[in-house]
Amino acid sequence: MPRKTRPSRRLLLKQGFAAAAGLYVGGSARAASYYDKLRIAVIGCGGRGGGNLQSVSSEHITFLCDVNESTVRKAAETHTQARQEVDFRRVFDRASEFDAVVVSTCEHTHAFATLPALQLGKHVYCEKPLTHSVYEARVIREAAARANVATQMGTQIHAGDNYRRVVELVQTGAIGKVTECHVWVGRAWGLQSAEDAQRNRDIVHVTDRPAGADPIPAGLNWDLWLGPAPERPFNSVYFPGPKWYRWWDFGNGTMSDLGSHWVDLAFWALKLRAPSTIEAFGDPAHPEIAPASMHVKYEYKASAQQPEVDVFWYQGSHKPEPVANGSVPAWDSGVLFVGDKGMLLSDYGRHVLLPEDRFKDFRRPDPFIPKSLGHHEEWLHACRTGDPTTCNFEYAGWLTEANHLGNVAYRAGQKLEWDAEKMKVTNTSAADRFIRRDYRSGWSLG
Repeated sequence: MPRKTRPSRRLLLKQGFAAAAGLYVGGSARAASYYDKLRIAVIGCGGRGGGNLQSVSSEHITFLCDVNESTVRKAAETHTQARQEVDFRRVFDRASEFDAVVVSTCEHTHAFATLPALQLGKHVYCEKPLTHSVYEARVIREAAARANVATQMGTQIHAGDNYRRVVELVQTGAIGKVTECHVWVGRAWGLQSAEDAQRNRDIVHVTDRPAGADPIPAGLNWDLWLGPAPERPFNSVYFPGPKWYRWWDFGNGTMSDLGSHWVDLAFWALKLRAPSTIEAFGDPAHPEIAPASMHVKYEYKASAQQPEVDVFWYQGSHKPEPVANGSVPAWDSGVLFVGDKGMLLSDYGRHVLLPEDRFKDFRRPDPFIPKSLGHHEEWLHACRTGDPTTCNFEYAGWLTEANHLGNVAYRAGQKLEWDAEKMKVTNTSAADRFIRRDYRSGWSLG
């Protein structure tokens, strides 16, 4: 029997009153005690989905769904009582049989599996990035607010202690007022230059959509895998993952993938929501494939929700000037906060105040952000109790929108002025088709 976190007396009283009144607890689809197992439908069982399945396997897995039948069968070897499905839309025909959903499909179908779950009042854990587009991120964030259920985006590093200590340092003014934040990653998934291809030997060098078709792997339902994306013949350059990440029709390259993890720290520490302008730099955009290397500048205006600050994103061969000129350590990936009293450099597992001699006698603030139960455990706990998660869809929705806007600016080829309330670029119509796209016949959000 898996060990469960012991609930507080307050929680037990809360659940007792709720049960006596016949109410839901924490938005759950059924009244249940704290120690009951949640009934979870897992949509996407391979790759990252397999990891997510393992992380919630202490619960009762009632559905296993994947467009690849062999992936479902393999997962069912462990979860023998679960129903098996290929089309996630059929899972929602039996909504009474689950309380929560874990979505680990490819990026272009995240919103299509997440939205019906929210509309049915189910708790949802969705892999990053939350959606494929700005429009979808807005739809999911607003639907989650209406549903009032436990949600979490799969940014697992957010649960680590290192990020918490960095947020505390920034928010208590250790480096003063932060005016710039630089975020960079070494990965270069996308249209490969000769340099990028040499640095990323695991990525196939592809420069355009292939004309021919390859045999569809046994058990793969290619039509369902495509989902809302434009129809095209199967080719091994798209499947299996992570090949699809670099194709605009299915993913958004490095920006939306790793931006979910790395820009997360800037968003959390600086309490960001919506940028006012976005400008991207790099080679001209390819119509089919995301860039391997590029960078973006975001301008955030001061408001009641956020400070005035410039945030920069770099990927592949593009690096921030402090890294390029050697004024800060040349970590392969990092987040650099620049304040008027110093700098703070972090990656996933370490951080340092700079210049180090200035901070040799610095006294750190007492920790005030509680230790995480664990990224998946936070969500499971929230499903039972109604307590908040740290990467809920309200937070993750704004983060996802901002990351996607970097790619929108890159593809539009000009600086964008962004009206977040209206979800509209106000200075050009060139960005409109990248904010929201048309879906293949038979697929719609709503």
